[in-house]
Amino acid sequence: MFERFKLLVNDKFKEINNKTILIIGLGGVGSYTVESLVRSGIQNLILVDGDKIDITNLNRQLMSNHNNIGEFKTKVWYNRIKSINPSCNVTLITQFIDKNNIDVLFKNNIDYVVDACDTITTKILLIEKCQKLGIKLISSMGTGNKMDPSKLELIDIYKTNYDPLAKVIRKKCRELGIKKQMVVCSCEKPRIKNSKVIPSNSFVPATSGLLMTSYIINDIVGE
Repeated sequence: MFERFKLLVNDKFKEINNKTILIIGLGGVGSYTVESLVRSGIQNLILVDGDKIDITNLNRQLMSNHNNIGEFKTKVWYNRIKSINPSCNVTLITQFIDKNNIDVLFKNNIDYVVDACDTITTKILLIEKCQKLGIKLISSMGTGNKMDPSKLELIDIYKTNYDPLAKVIRKKCRELGIKKQMVVCSCEKPRIKNSKVIPSNSFVPATSGLLMTSYIINDIVGE
């Protein structure tokens, strides 16, 4: 099933195949990361999310539809992955992660962590933990309230601007003495001010998720 992809990566496919990726957050961003990792031949995935699919997810979360509302995202993704590649090894952690249980993520040998979660404190914990353990982490900054996916880029956290979430993460990284952290961030200014609900669409979060997959795959093949 991966013949055409193998033409691009040649003998690096086996290396891609053997990597273990942990994805935390299976929403608008993480759902597209999972899908594209599976279709890139990643054989070992750890999926982390404590949430269930809601009707408000339909506009942007890849796996959501009217037939699976109310089901755990991890369970839905397990079935979807197996329908694409039955030999893929999938571990599910159906929990919300905080300082009290973050160590459960690192009981497995992990090559990369994808941070697609929404909680600032958890994002900072992940950065700190991965830096200490020497695990490569790619983190998505805010994708809501944006309309131009071409403004997203893979960038060091210290070079970000306009993104309120990145500002908080950047400040905390500086306090922790972290020298570099790769993120996906938009340089587009937020569109709507003072909205109680963060506006969203299907294409900006999706682009962020795909960029995180591209970061991992190109890092493995040395591009």
